[in-house]
Amino acid sequence: MSLPSHAQIVLIGGGIIGCSTAYHLARDHKADVLLIEQGRLTSGSTWHAAGLVGQLRSSASITRVLKYSVELYKGLAAETGLETGWKMTGCLRLATNADRWTEYKRLATTAKSFGMEMHLISPDEVKRMWPLMDVSDLVGASWLPTDGQASPADITQSLAKGARMHGARIHEGVTVTGFEMDGGRILAVLTDQGRIACDKVVNCAGMWAREVGAMAGITVPLQPIKHQYIVTEKIAGLAADAPTLRDPDRRTYFKEEVGGLVMGGYEPNPQSWTTGDIPKNWEFRLFDDDYDHFAQHLEQAIARIPALETTGVKQMINGAESFTPDGNFILGRANDCANMYVGAGFNAFGIASGGGAGWVLAEWVMTGEQPLDLWSVDIRRFSGLHQDRAWVDARTCEAYGKHYTIGFPHEEYESGRPRIVSPLYDRLKGHRAVFGSKLGWERPNWFAPAGVEAQDIYSMGRQNWFDAVGEEHRHCREAVGIFDQSSFAKYELTGKDAARALDYICANHVTKAPGRLTYTQLLNSRGGIEADLTVARLAEDHFYIVTGTGFRNHDFGWIADHLPQGDVTLTDITEDWGTLSLMGPKAREVLARVTSADVSNAGFPFGHVREIPIAGAICRALRVTYVGELGWELHVPLAATGAVFDALMSAGEREGIRPLGYRAIESLRLEKGYRAWSADITPNDTPFEAGLGWAVKLGKGMDFLGRAALEAAGPLVKRLAGFVVDDPSAVLVGRETILRDGVPVGYLTSGGFGYTVGRPIGYGYVRNAEGVSDGFLTGGRYELVIANEVVPARIALQAPYDPANARVKG
Repeated sequence: MSLPSHAQIVLIGGGIIGCSTAYHLARDHKADVLLIEQGRLTSGSTWHAAGLVGQLRSSASITRVLKYSVELYKGLAAETGLETGWKMTGCLRLATNADRWTEYKRLATTAKSFGMEMHLISPDEVKRMWPLMDVSDLVGASWLPTDGQASPADITQSLAKGARMHGARIHEGVTVTGFEMDGGRILAVLTDQGRIACDKVVNCAGMWAREVGAMAGITVPLQPIKHQYIVTEKIAGLAADAPTLRDPDRRTYFKEEVGGLVMGGYEPNPQSWTTGDIPKNWEFRLFDDDYDHFAQHLEQAIARIPALETTGVKQMINGAESFTPDGNFILGRANDCANMYVGAGFNAFGIASGGGAGWVLAEWVMTGEQPLDLWSVDIRRFSGLHQDRAWVDARTCEAYGKHYTIGFPHEEYESGRPRIVSPLYDRLKGHRAVFGSKLGWERPNWFAPAGVEAQDIYSMGRQNWFDAVGEEHRHCREAVGIFDQSSFAKYELTGKDAARALDYICANHVTKAPGRLTYTQLLNSRGGIEADLTVARLAEDHFYIVTGTGFRNHDFGWIADHLPQGDVTLTDITEDWGTLSLMGPKAREVLARVTSADVSNAGFPFGHVREIPIAGAICRALRVTYVGELGWELHVPLAATGAVFDALMSAGEREGIRPLGYRAIESLRLEKGYRAWSADITPNDTPFEAGLGWAVKLGKGMDFLGRAALEAAGPLVKRLAGFVVDDPSAVLVGRETILRDGVPVGYLTSGGFGYTVGRPIGYGYVRNAEGVSDGFLTGGRYELVIANEVVPARIALQAPYDPANARVKG
């Protein structure tokens, strides 16, 4: 059968992700899909995958994606006639220490929040379910009854048949050699068998996705790592329906297969494969058995299941799997190519993700928008940093090694650091800064007082920085401090049509007179919040836009994608400017000493931007705050950042000025009720649900992206609210279940501690299908489920800390 010369969508890769995406494009959207595979279906990683299917993740949207996979696998054989090997065996996760048990208690709460069944059970119950196991070291286990296992090759073939049944065409033995491009758009896919003109391309090429992406000018930061598991001979007494088993403290996993066990693990010293191109003939190849490297898993597995010591090994699988630098898979469209979408890098849970990932990726391809909050897997979470293959290799190996380690709150990666530093890095180190990393930037999280070790010591309870951050928090509330926020993403939008473009893209009215600045959201067609940022108008045709560090590529891409035709240019100038946020009730006194500009409230009101001289540099001063205190963001030419910092520190000596860190920012913003994008506000949430309706220009008669959806929306069925816990020892980290009169109505989107109010604070959406009025919100009795324990809470419709406006705007 000859290769077609044209298709609406060319999908590259015939593993489970490619076949699932083709199936959903054809079934749900009736799209004209051509899937091409260089080898045969299931080749690459799918054919040798272990086939465990778990569902619970820390993101509600990703959990929904995985739950969808299970529902799809349950019914797929009835549609296609091809079995999938799906068995709902349930899954046991073992805990051997107190921190792991606390992690499971939090996971059990998360499961409840996300509508999943999960139980915490005793070692005796584990022994009854898995008699061959040694449970002598167990504290307990979690039990997820709806997890299971499947046959990766069988699922893939069933999906491929379903795709064909709905009209998709599949051609095997076709190798992509390049793309015919027009600027940043693919016109045709070039193959060893001819040219295929197309409208869109979906890159599901597995280990080869990086190379395929590079042909179109995009970066897909994958690293293939050798992953080994064994298949044993039959084991007497092993039940055919034995639950899959994860033993993370021993770094191993198990599943029953034909009377024996599949056993593998995630070692702390993984073996990455190549940072170069993957050989084209590797579709069904494996590496040589490496029992020396695998011995660490065998030793732990025998300790857990003693029968393995006398059980023969039928086969060892040593295959390459694609992993990513943060352990999350990759979906969506990168900024550098207008019509290539990616589905790759599944970190050895491609089988669990496959059905749901294909569903959401197909929606994304057809509509141009993610159908859920998929930020954690969005390819735009990466940056130019991820073009460095050696850096990606090191960070990915670290992420692989953490696959089964305890997920402590606030844990930072260590590899490849420091990578990007502000001009203040050495100065802040001199102040005993403890740095974190965001998109490669070193940022001070907190400052260690004398006598306190200047490093994070992780724990499940209060961590070693708790008191130090409290002092930083109080200093900002009572005096004045400097936050180095030079990592902020910064853009300029210029041209005679710039104002018209922003009027359409922004939900708030941002085209005020030059010298004004505005907080705004950017909405999708559903009215969901795709970004929130600050827009400062410097001149009639010149706008300065500031957003969060991690959202640099995402927000730039969203703006660029939605710019109307005309005289308008968007430029990323992040590295041109440092940012020093001078915050606190004594900020004005300090600023007045270093500039000749009038910084009085009359001369420089809240919500304004001015160019002011400081230490010989012309700075862009933005009168805005994210901490609920008087202050300015001082955007400084990068080379002058050190001089401006020194001038401020000298001028503020009598006020006790000091540098402050990002953990203080988090506690300060929680008290003031400021929302955080990707946590409290996401593409799933509208401004009115989030309590941000005041920042939407519905009353101005101006069209903007998302307006139609907001106008068509009915009464609110969910609303963001604050919650305060009177027990100061409670530790909130997010995803705690919200109970109203004993009934689950939502979960926390963020949580922490408010040092001024002396209480834990969280935010979350309260849901009610009949509507969520003020009366409904205030008329209930509230509790939070924290690490599986029910704790009383008070709802707060106003910010827990809300001083007179004069404090911020005076």
